[in-house]
Amino acid sequence: MSHRIVRKQTLCSDIFLIEVEAAHIADRFEPGQFVILRLHELGERIPLTVADENARQGTVTLIFQAVGKTTMELSRLEAGDELLNCVGPLGNPTEIRGFGRVICVGGGTGIACIYPIVKALARAGNTVISIIGAKTASGLILEEEISSWSTLTRLSTDDGSRGHHGLVTEVLAEVLAKDPPYGGTKRVFVIGPPPMMRAAAEVTRPAMITTIASLNTIMVDGTGMCGCCRVFIDGKMKLACIDGPEFDAHKVDFDDVIRRLDMFRSKEKLAVKHYCRRVTKENPS
Repeated sequence: MSHRIVRKQTLCSDIFLIEVEAAHIADRFEPGQFVILRLHELGERIPLTVADENARQGTVTLIFQAVGKTTMELSRLEAGDELLNCVGPLGNPTEIRGFGRVICVGGGTGIACIYPIVKALARAGNTVISIIGAKTASGLILEEEISSWSTLTRLSTDDGSRGHHGLVTEVLAEVLAKDPPYGGTKRVFVIGPPPMMRAAAEVTRPAMITTIASLNTIMVDGTGMCGCCRVFIDGKMKLACIDGPEFDAHKVDFDDVIRRLDMFRSKEKLAVKHYCRRVTKENPS
C-alpha cells in the first residue's frame, strides 16, 4: 500500500516536513514512537520519529534532515508523490504521567522528536520547561509549537545567533541550578545527537534525576529481527526498536552507540556522492 504525501514544507535549508497519508499509524500513534519508510522497490528502509499526527485526516507528520542518500532523495519529493511503505507505529511509547516539573531537551532534528512528548506531558498536567538548540537560528524548528505547550522555553545556538551562545546542555545545567528545593525537576527527556544526550546525562547524574534518552541507532526492519539496532544498557544488550527507543540515559553505553553509528560513514558518503552524480546527470541545468 502506497502512502501519498499531502503536504511538504521546507523548515530550513536542509530540514524538511512532510505530511503523509497513513491512517493506520495516525489512529494508534503515541509520543516517542517511530515509523520505517521505504521510498521505492530499490530503496533502503529508514526510521523516522513521528512529529505529529492527525487521526481525523489519517495523516502523520515526519520531519527529517537531508544528510544521507535516502533522505536527500526524500527531500526531492513533493505533495502528490507517494512512498512505497510507511510501517508503524513502532517502538515503545514514552511514559506519560503527572511527574510535576519536567525538562524536555531537543537538539537539531531531535526538536521534532521531542515535540509530541512536550505536548503530551503538558496535557498530563506537568510543568514543562523546554530547551531546544541548533547550530544556527534557522535550525530552531517548531519553536512556536513547542512554546505553546511549555511553561518556559529556552533557546540555544552554537553560533550565538539566537538565545544562549553555546550548548543546550549548558542551558540544562543553568536551569537545574535554579531548581526550587521542593518541587524541583522530577524527570528530564532528551533527544538529539548521541554526544549531546551523553552530555545531558552527565549534567543530571549528580542530582540523580531520571533522564530518558531516545536512541537514534542504525535500524533496518524495526521489529527486532535484524539486530542492527543493538545497544548496551547497564551492560546488557537491548534492541532499540523493540526494547526502546527510549532508555535510562544514565545506563546507556553512549561510546558504543557512537561507535556503531560511525561504522558506515564512509559507505554513506560514497552513496551520497553517487546519488548526487546521478541527479546532476539527470538534471544538467
